[in-house]
Amino acid sequence: MHDYMIMSGDIAVARWENNELTILNDTLLPLFLHRVHNADMWLETRAIDSHRANSRLLKKALRLKEKDDISTVIHVNGATITDNYWIKPIDSTLTYNDVKFDNDYFSRLALKGTYDSFNHAANSKHTKTPELTNIGSFEKCWRLIDGKWWMYKIANHNEQFSELFTYELGKSIGMNMAIYKRGNGCIKSLDFTNGASVNFEPAFAFMGDNEDYEDVVKKLQELCPLAIPDYIRMIFLDAVVANPDRHTSNFGLMRDIKTGKLLSLAPIFDHNMALISRGYPSRPSKEDLLITLFNDLTDKHSEYKKYIPEINEILVRNIIDKLNMRVRTQEVVHLVIGRYQLIKR
Repeated sequence: MHDYMIMSGDIAVARWENNELTILNDTLLPLFLHRVHNADMWLETRAIDSHRANSRLLKKALRLKEKDDISTVIHVNGATITDNYWIKPIDSTLTYNDVKFDNDYFSRLALKGTYDSFNHAANSKHTKTPELTNIGSFEKCWRLIDGKWWMYKIANHNEQFSELFTYELGKSIGMNMAIYKRGNGCIKSLDFTNGASVNFEPAFAFMGDNEDYEDVVKKLQELCPLAIPDYIRMIFLDAVVANPDRHTSNFGLMRDIKTGKLLSLAPIFDHNMALISRGYPSRPSKEDLLITLFNDLTDKHSEYKKYIPEINEILVRNIIDKLNMRVRTQEVVHLVIGRYQLIKR
């Protein structure tokens, strides 16, 4: 049994004792705990995916005796890079500054999993790493560069192209996109919270696993209506670039760390299963699921059609030229424009 205080920065927001949650500051409480009054379940959502091979190497290098999700997260006081929530034992004098991450010592092991990186990490005096709360199914790591955190994620050529093309396309049509850059055998993305100067609240915190477009819009209308235009643009972009992997862990809301106010949709990120990442998709049709789901939503809510950006062939070709990566240009153009033309506007 774990008894601890749940913190937002240095403000206690709840007490988890004897499996009962006592809310102390409702305004700053993590959104997940508004929906599910169970701190252990919340901590489990913050744990590194135990199915990742490098996750097991990390835990071994750190000599973790208990490797379950909750024990793993407690090892780093529940802290993450993208929000200022954390936990401490009841009556502990720890401060947020004590648990906030300041090094990326285990990044090579988390990303590459080589034996040298494993042995190097195993002989380290460091015991705290943001990798234990770096969620997701792909091998990845956080790297600290000039005071900024960057997410590095393993990616082959086509995955890199798909991420970068989607980023450039979204940026070109005025969307709020997380910054992406090409790496060596990986793709890298800048932490859009700027070291938890704002909190990222993933959609699973308020939606669970429910990613139904209509239900998400209804919840956003309740929580943060200002996020709706960007949400419509996000699922439009997903439909255009054939991204089937938009789920409630890879989009969410930005939240003020001082007031708890929900500000906007988070910058759009995670496109590595889009476009040509799994091969070149066949020519799109009206029966395409993502296109159908998007059109169904805008048929019911015609007022959302005003948020749909314009895309043309010249723009698509210019982005491909800018990226200067070897792809079947004509097929990519036909794919994107063909899908765009099936969107009802």
